[in-house]
Amino acid sequence: MAFGPIDAVAPRTLLWIEFALLYVGAPLAIALFLPPDQMFTALFLFMLAGLILLWRTGGYEWRGLVRGRLMPWWEVLGIAIATLISGLVVLYLSRPEAIFAMVRQRPEFLLVIWCLYPLLSALPQELIFRPLFFHRYGGLMPAGNAAIAINAAIFSFAHLMYWSWVVAILTFCGGWIFARAYLRHGFPAAWMLHAVAGNVLFAVGMGYYFYSGNVVRPF
Repeated sequence: MAFGPIDAVAPRTLLWIEFALLYVGAPLAIALFLPPDQMFTALFLFMLAGLILLWRTGGYEWRGLVRGRLMPWWEVLGIAIATLISGLVVLYLSRPEAIFAMVRQRPEFLLVIWCLYPLLSALPQELIFRPLFFHRYGGLMPAGNAAIAINAAIFSFAHLMYWSWVVAILTFCGGWIFARAYLRHGFPAAWMLHAVAGNVLFAVGMGYYFYSGNVVRPF
């Protein structure tokens, strides 16, 4: 998948400023000032702004949001297993009582999360961090894995609001995998992997780290 041309969008300097405000300034402001119970509202507004910028860029094949290459089943299974194992290890070392707590105590609520998370969380995040990033700002990025690494880094930074090294590491790894899937297979594949990884995390009990109600700012 080719990165978007920067000369057809805006001057390079203005794009860098816009990029910094969107992917660094906004997450930092959210982490520092936004009440935790308003994070989903912020995510929705963030997605809306991203879609407007994607539209203004021009040249984006919107059909790509619903069309893509078939995602190999072993890659989906692989991220599910990797997420399961990493979640179990983290919880075993930090909060063993949380392992499969929702499965054991509130399985009906877990089903609600499984239905809503792909639409209300994974989808807007993927729109912002994959199509917008690579189409509008891809021309600013270096080639190959360096661009994927930058994408993973800003995806991880966007989760600063949780103030957790566990979340930072997991989201960097996830961002790398999702960006790679997007570039190789298209948007539906990245969205699918994100949804699977998130649902597995909540099933394992890692919702403790990804629940805005548990956020404690270190200041």
